[in-house]
Amino acid sequence: MLNRNLSQNKNKLNPYLIKEIIEATPQQLLIKIYDFAIINCRRNNLEKTNAALQQLINALSFETEEVKEISTGFLKLYLYCQNQMRKKNHNEVIKILTELRYEWMKAFNM
Repeated sequence: MLNRNLSQNKNKLNPYLIKEIIEATPQQLLIKIYDFAIINCRRNNLEKTNAALQQLINALSFETEEVKEISTGFLKLYLYCQNQMRKKNHNEVIKILTELRYEWMKAFNM
C-alpha cells in the first residue's frame, strides 16, 4: 500500500526519499512511520499524526492467537493516541510514540 501511495504522489515527493522508502526494510519503515508521527505530533498536526497512527493500525496482524493479544494491545494504544490527539494532549502522544520507537529500535538492534 505504501508503494502504491508513493507512485501516486511521486511528483510531490523528493526522489531520494522515494528511493530510501522503497529500499527500506520493514523494520526501517516502521521506524520511519514513528518518526513521521512524532514530528507531526510536535507540530500539532492532528491529520498527519492520525494518518501515521492509522498506518500503524493497518499493519497489525490478528491472524494467529500468538500475535492477536500483542496486536490488540498495540491497537488499543494507537487508538488511545488518536483520541489524545483529538483532545490536544500532544505531550502524552509524543511520550508514548517516542517510548515505542525506542523499544522497537532496541528490538531491531538499530
